[in-house]
Amino acid sequence: MADLFAGVELGGTKCILLLARGPDEIIERVQLDTGDPDDTLSSIEHILARWQSATRFEALGIGSFGPLNLDPASPRYGEVTNSPKLRWRGARVLSRLSAAAGVPARIDTDVNGAALAEIRWGSGRGYEDFAYITVGTGVGVGLIVNGQPTRGFSHCELGHIRTARLPGDEWKGSCPFHGDCVEGLASGPALKARLGSELALQLDRGHPVWKSVSWALAQLCHTIVCAAAPRAIAIGGGVVEGNPHLIQEVQEMLVESLAGYVEIPASRQPYVGAPVLGSGAGPLGAIALAMTARD
Repeated sequence: MADLFAGVELGGTKCILLLARGPDEIIERVQLDTGDPDDTLSSIEHILARWQSATRFEALGIGSFGPLNLDPASPRYGEVTNSPKLRWRGARVLSRLSAAAGVPARIDTDVNGAALAEIRWGSGRGYEDFAYITVGTGVGVGLIVNGQPTRGFSHCELGHIRTARLPGDEWKGSCPFHGDCVEGLASGPALKARLGSELALQLDRGHPVWKSVSWALAQLCHTIVCAAAPRAIAIGGGVVEGNPHLIQEVQEMLVESLAGYVEIPASRQPYVGAPVLGSGAGPLGAIALAMTARD
């Protein structure tokens, strides 16, 4: 029988814990609200301890919102850093949860975890170079190069790049740090800030705001293609899952934006697609991280 792994997807509004052998054998799934850091981490610790006492798991994976300190040489390794969730700044996510689990553990951004899950089980299978974009509460990018998440002094934050604006769109954007970065133009909170109560309605796919969202995401994909040339790009998250027409529009705008200078692989069409794992990419990303922690 295959080994058991524990995964924690720590999101900005909720966290999902999985005890699983893989996507086809999930033993238990627990969902918690993300509240005060001490209360939230304590609840997760108790669940991990219960799982470990009932049936031993081999390793723990943590996919967390960020920004995170991912420098193993730093005394703050595995902590939340400059998060807009002010109470979480300095939260010792890795040290607390790995101590509760008592097994090898690996932490990365939630979106890097999702990208690794798609490579292992989903739309990135067979690739070592792949990008996963999530468009929800924020805009995050899991960028995998040569089989590993990109890493320099920190993880990438491509959701906060500034892009060429859609001609005629002069809305200032909602990001508290950068205004009209991709997250400030295309995330759920950006749409709410821009449309107000109108967001509560089911917006028709012909609503003009979607052209702005697609354009911002296509510009993000343009940057990713020029910087890393992944074999494929998957776009998920609540905004896109609820409006799947955006993916085709992003693909078309990306081709237009590249203008023939870079030709995306003809063997992968569409080049920009939906994640095979859907909303399960994030939680399963934590399991994928656990598997690499044990390896």
